[in-house]
Amino acid sequence: MRFIYNIFIALYALAARLVALNSPKAKLWVKGRHGIITHIRSTLQPNEQRIWIHCPSLGEFEQGRPLIERIKQRNPEYKIVLTFYSPSGYEVRKNYPQADYIFYLPSDSVWQAKTFLEMVKPEMIFFVKYDYWFNYIHQAHKMGIPFYVISCIFRPQQIFFTFWGKWMLKQLREITRFYVQDETSLQLLQQHHIMQAEVVGDTRFDRVNDIIAQAKRIPAIEEFCNGEFTMVCGSTWLPDDILLARLYHKYPNMKLIIAPHETHEQRIYGLEKLYIDYKVARYTNIDNIDHLKDYNILIIDTIGLLSSIYYYADVAYVGGGFGRGIHNILEAATYGKPILFGPKYQKFKEAVDLIHAQGAYSINTYADIEKQYLQWRNEESTLKQAGEQAGQYVRTHTLATEKIYSSVFHN
Repeated sequence: MRFIYNIFIALYALAARLVALNSPKAKLWVKGRHGIITHIRSTLQPNEQRIWIHCPSLGEFEQGRPLIERIKQRNPEYKIVLTFYSPSGYEVRKNYPQADYIFYLPSDSVWQAKTFLEMVKPEMIFFVKYDYWFNYIHQAHKMGIPFYVISCIFRPQQIFFTFWGKWMLKQLREITRFYVQDETSLQLLQQHHIMQAEVVGDTRFDRVNDIIAQAKRIPAIEEFCNGEFTMVCGSTWLPDDILLARLYHKYPNMKLIIAPHETHEQRIYGLEKLYIDYKVARYTNIDNIDHLKDYNILIIDTIGLLSSIYYYADVAYVGGGFGRGIHNILEAATYGKPILFGPKYQKFKEAVDLIHAQGAYSINTYADIEKQYLQWRNEESTLKQAGEQAGQYVRTHTLATEKIYSSVFHN
C-alpha cells in the first residue's frame, strides 16, 4: 500500500505542474517547491536545537500560532522551523517574526521526507489539525522523533475509518500523541485502537482570546459607523455578497462593512457594482474622503484588519458557508457578537456549538437571513443575549495551548 501511496504523491506533483499552467495558486505551489531542498540546506544554520511545526494553510497557522509563541517565550533556545503546504498560508505568513525559518513543505516522497528530517533534525514535530503526510510520519517514527498532532478532530466519515483507509489508520499509530478537540474524536480513535490521545480543546480559542488584548482601535471605522447599527461581513464570497446586497437594498438603514476573502481589483470592483446606488468607500482610500460617516458601505480592500473590525459590529456575517465551508467565526464570537453564516458549517465544531447555544444562526435562503436580521433589529434583548452566548462560549474553551505545552514539556 505504501507503494501505491508513493505513486499517488508523484502523480499529484505532476498534476500540480499541469494545473499551474492556468492557475495562479497552483503556480505558486509549484514555484515555491522548486529547488526547495537546496534552499533549506543552504538556509539552516549549524548547531541549533529545532522544533518543526507544520500548518496546512492560514487557518491552521492561527491554531499553531499560540503554541509557537508559548515555546518561544518559555524555551527561547529552540529555533522554530515553520512549514506550509498551501500558498495561502506561506505567502501571507512568510515573514512571521516568531518563526526562525519558514518554508514550503517539500513533497511527501520517501526521499524528500527523509532528506528534510535529516537536514532539520527536529527534536520534536507538531502538525496542526490535519495534513497526514505518511512518509514524514513514518520517517520521523524510524528516527525516533516525537511527533504530535494538535487541535485535530476526527469524524466517522473520514477515510481512516473506512475499508479503504485501513493502511492510513495503521500509519496514524506511529504518531506519538494526538491532542484532539473533543470527546467524540477521542472515542473514535480509541475504538480503532489508537490510545495515545487526549482531549485538550482547540488552540484557536487561545488565539482569538488574545485578540481582545491586541486588537487595534481604528478611528476611521468608528467615524464610519457613527453609532449606527453595523453589520460586519468577513471573508465573503460572491454567493454571500449577493445575499447581503439583497438584504441591504431592502433594509438600508444600517452600516455595512464588507471584508471579502479575496481583495484583488476585479473582486473589489464587483462588490462596488452590487451597491451602485449607495455611497461606497474603499478602506485604502479613506484618507481622501471627507465626512466618512455619510457613507453607507465600507469595503475592506486590504488584509490584516478583520479581527479588529469585528469589535465594531452589532451583527457579524462570516462567509464561505455557500462554498467549501465557513471561515473563522471565533474572531467575531470573542467580542460577543451574534453571528450569521451559510449552510455548510457541519465540519466546524464551534459553529455547531454556537448554533446550539443560540449565539449563531445558519441561513440557507434569503428568507432566513431576513427573518434573523429583523428579529435582532427589533428585539434588542434577543440580540444582546445571542452576543453574550457567543462571548461566553469562547471564554469557556481557552487553555488548550497550556495543556499541550505542559504535556509535551512536562512543566
